[in-house]
Amino acid sequence: MTYISYINAILDAYPSEYFLKADGFDDAIIGVEENSMRLIYSVSKCIEILRTDMDYEDAMEHFYYNIHGSYLGEKTPIWCFDNF
Repeated sequence: MTYISYINAILDAYPSEYFLKADGFDDAIIGVEENSMRLIYSVSKCIEILRTDMDYEDAMEHFYYNIHGSYLGEKTPIWCFDNF
């Protein structure tokens, strides 16, 4: 299964649920947390996506300041630090 199909599989599995998505990062979705029904994103994939337009340091700064640091309520996505 490709990363892009994860979002489709999740939406198909939970048709009555509302998920808050991070725009432009569908390829970084790696799952769903079923207790809170929040999407889980791979941080390494998010950085990889950002690197198409910027260098590594800028991508990291942009991610931490503009994406990871944003709280959008109880449906705010979960960020999985999988780059170890």
